[in-house]
Amino acid sequence: MIRFENVSKRYITEGREKTVVEDMNVVLPTGRSVGLLGRNGAGKSTLLRMISGATEPTEGHIETTGLVSWPVGFAGSFHPDLTGLQNCRFIARIYGVDTDELAQFVEEFAGLGMHFRLPLRSYSSGMRSRLAFGVSMGIAFDTYLVDEITAVGDSAFRERSDRLFKARLRHAGAVVCSHSMPQVRLLCDAGLVLDEGQAYYYEDLEDAIAHHEDNMNRAAAL
Repeated sequence: MIRFENVSKRYITEGREKTVVEDMNVVLPTGRSVGLLGRNGAGKSTLLRMISGATEPTEGHIETTGLVSWPVGFAGSFHPDLTGLQNCRFIARIYGVDTDELAQFVEEFAGLGMHFRLPLRSYSSGMRSRLAFGVSMGIAFDTYLVDEITAVGDSAFRERSDRLFKARLRHAGAVVCSHSMPQVRLLCDAGLVLDEGQAYYYEDLEDAIAHHEDNMNRAAAL
């Protein structure tokens, strides 16, 4: 469960105040996979970072139950001078999971070959994303936060990522940010739409998609 209590988030960009959400009061139920929808710049990634605890709301409180992931695919917490293997072991110790099991899982899934034992600073952005996605999927979170990660890599990797993530969702919830409605329909069963600083939760995913597509059509007509 993720509960937003009177949550507001504002920040300054290019000398102007930007409002992500204002006085948000929404509960995302346990075990649901929620598609996070909104136009570019609506604040979807910021909302995910607030849920993960990486970013604090300007006002209000976010309550979570169970183990919540960092945004899946985010490699910003990896140390560039450590190898992929060493980064896996470090994260395993933080989350209290078996270091060997996580390392073996990530090595097999990410398909980095010899690069798995090379420093992260030698990785391409795609390789970093493969490593980060593998680490995220290798830990049994109660809620996964996903920010467009499966768009990275070739079609075979994307298909494999979608299959793996769908399997994880049999036993966990998620908040999924994606511009791909087919992917949202594949992975989600409810929706949260960010619209002009307000958040609208829909039990029916198709209602959320209809709201989002109406917003997109109106923006295109301007």
